[in-house]
Amino acid sequence: MSPIQQYIAEFEQDQQEIMKEIYKIIKENVPADTVEKISWGMPTFYLHGNLVHFAMNKHHLGFYPGESGVIYYLKQFDHSFKHSKGAIQFPLDKPLPKDLIVQIVKYRVKENLHS
Repeated sequence: MSPIQQYIAEFEQDQQEIMKEIYKIIKENVPADTVEKISWGMPTFYLHGNLVHFAMNKHHLGFYPGESGVIYYLKQFDHSFKHSKGAIQFPLDKPLPKDLIVQIVKYRVKENLHS
């Protein structure tokens, strides 16, 4: 098992399903040489620097694309999710916004590969 899969396995089944879904979405949209690890206690995808992180919280799944990823989100999408300087909160009682996640991940990959 990868470090991220081990992290996911520590949670309740319903939380695992949500995390498996975001894990799959991210994994399908990063280059093969992206490193998966735990950083700051969170599942992290690393490619020439941190790409994105995610973490389970009590009432939401935190998605951490860094400040530039949140700025991209604010410019490209409606602001229906709570967010901060480097994080977006996805409520556990709603489906994950797959298209949003894919676009932010692709943006961050492009950003990291060209910086």
